[in-house]
Amino acid sequence: MKYTKLGNSDLTVSRICMGCMGFGDPNNGQHSWTLDEEHSREIIKRGLDLGVNFFDTAISYQSGTSEQYVGRAVRDFAKREDVVIATKFLHRTQDEIAGGITGQQHIQNMIDTSLRNLGLDYVDLYIYHMWDYETPLYDIMDGLNRIVKAGKVRYIGISNCFAYQLAKANALAEREGFQKFVSIQGHYNLIFREEEREMAKLCAEDNIAMTPYSALAGGRLSKHPGETSKRLQEDSYAKFKYDATAQQDGVIIDRVAQLAEKRGVSMTEVSLAWLLTKVASPVVGATKLHHIEGAAKAVDLELTPEEISYLEEPYIPHKLVGVMAQNTPASAREQHVWSTGSQEIQGR
Repeated sequence: MKYTKLGNSDLTVSRICMGCMGFGDPNNGQHSWTLDEEHSREIIKRGLDLGVNFFDTAISYQSGTSEQYVGRAVRDFAKREDVVIATKFLHRTQDEIAGGITGQQHIQNMIDTSLRNLGLDYVDLYIYHMWDYETPLYDIMDGLNRIVKAGKVRYIGISNCFAYQLAKANALAEREGFQKFVSIQGHYNLIFREEEREMAKLCAEDNIAMTPYSALAGGRLSKHPGETSKRLQEDSYAKFKYDATAQQDGVIIDRVAQLAEKRGVSMTEVSLAWLLTKVASPVVGATKLHHIEGAAKAVDLELTPEEISYLEEPYIPHKLVGVMAQNTPASAREQHVWSTGSQEIQGR
């Protein structure tokens, strides 16, 4: 495994981040393909054995059971100081808004719940999961700064936002003396490269780490044409993001398969090796041992400039899909949602 500093923080993270959305009680969430605790623990332990020290979860994943599984596993298999734990918080609910719960109070409640789920005293990276158009930005940044000062969070990150929003938030933080965002978790992979328009440039200039999700496009970049899996068949949100552009994306996927065969490696290794030339640490979901094993191998695969060009050349700009296509004031409450028991979150 190789490691890097996470943006402007002092966190040292593995070049592969284990995405933990696939862990958790399937009876407490939207996804039927999630793993029970026994199998989740096996994958987390295997990741640790391979040198993965960076784990990404969220309070929304299976009603907090993902956080619970991750917390128990890392407590049993690792020293706290050797791992970097990231989790995410939800926007305020309509009931909270009606009840006068401020953004600051909401963030305090969210982190306290996540820490209880994880069984930890602090998280290393606390991520603003979705831009909240109904809560003032000052309240969000102030609330996050307060929990950093309280020692509950070491650094803050953001997910699912536009470059102007990240720039605006960090400018406000600098003006007010608040903690700045050190990372961005956006939608970025070989068949969806819209983050290159503005976000990648902002991050390069300001040393903000990119830790993208959907690194393998819901498995599409790891399987030969015609191959399938339970997740490919049942993940309705991934279908929503990718089915409309399947034909043009297929050209790139074919090239991944060809290059993998030529190099004697897996498609996972090729797809992630490409992404690792662009970002700090992609978030790679794993629901089988070979998923994390293949991701770890990608760190050692060096693509030539010609191979990179070969993979990139067929790309055609895409329309925004999923969360970002809908993440606007007018439609923020009409998005695809995850049921999380007492909470709801827009799908990602």
